[in-house]
Amino acid sequence: MQHGMEKKILVTGAGGYIGIVLLEELLRKGYRVRALDTFYFGKKNFNHLRGKIETIQQDIRNVDESVLKGIHTVIHQAGLSNDPMADFNPKANFEINTKATIQFARMCKKNGVKRFTFASSASIYDRGINGNQELQNENSKVNPTAAYSLSKYKAEQALLNLADKNFCPVIFRQGTVYGFSPRMRYDLVVNTMLKTALSTGKLDVFCGGRQWRPLVDVRDVVHGHILAVEAPEEKVCGQIFNLVYKNYRILELAKHIQKALKKQKKLTTKIVIDHSLRKDRSYRISGEKIQKILNWIPQTSVETSIADMIRQIEKWNYTNYSNPRYYNIEWMMLLNEYEELIKKLGRVF
Repeated sequence: MQHGMEKKILVTGAGGYIGIVLLEELLRKGYRVRALDTFYFGKKNFNHLRGKIETIQQDIRNVDESVLKGIHTVIHQAGLSNDPMADFNPKANFEINTKATIQFARMCKKNGVKRFTFASSASIYDRGINGNQELQNENSKVNPTAAYSLSKYKAEQALLNLADKNFCPVIFRQGTVYGFSPRMRYDLVVNTMLKTALSTGKLDVFCGGRQWRPLVDVRDVVHGHILAVEAPEEKVCGQIFNLVYKNYRILELAKHIQKALKKQKKLTTKIVIDHSLRKDRSYRISGEKIQKILNWIPQTSVETSIADMIRQIEKWNYTNYSNPRYYNIEWMMLLNEYEELIKKLGRVF
């Protein structure tokens, strides 16, 4: 696939944490882009992209076929993003992450879209904090039970069943993402630890910090999707790829963040360990397959990303750490409350 090709790439969930970084990189590489999102979090984060992209505001559950006009490739990032969101509204989680993804993929195939990358989740591999923590790859047997991971897994299976010579789906099981985005989130483990340390001087660690998480920077995730867009079809069609920089125990991660803050901000932080047991995810994954097939080598360490986040948070003035816009579940709960209020009153002013 050539850069600057006549047909556009459609990015769904384009206003999201990963989506905006993806748009920036696609533009930098010379692609023409169409952005689809509900924009529940507003368009303010899009100001630096105005005039450079075509923007469509629609719900993926009820998207119009016209959004696919002139589209050859779709990077599908739209969806509810984590366990709290799925648990808050299991019905919407299934409708958006599973049902709408399948419906939209079928629409894409019908309208001549050839390449379709899907943002799935490595939480599919979760075995719980007391489960077997062996390294898992794309061929490992999985049995997701949480609403969020199950919704992603069911979508994966349907997409793979659609694969043929006319439609090339590519699945990415993304580790927990970290790093700066113009649509910043402070509800992801590295980002959460950083904002807590910056605001309180503490690094909170639960369950003794013995749980494992596969982590990956947002820019490396973006790089993976773009590689899959550009790769020969025979290398990627119907393939599942894990995206991970490194697997960390949470206590080990806290120590890395503590060291990075000392170096970057001369900030001394205290690691506060809670040893009481609670339900938490824990799993380790291998990134060997994508490195071998697509030569995807993750570039951004936690320490490098921390340094960048510190600079960007100050530059963008994202220091109001309690703002619900930085936390997906808090913001969606607020929107849900306001929706009910406006239904009764008819308007705000």
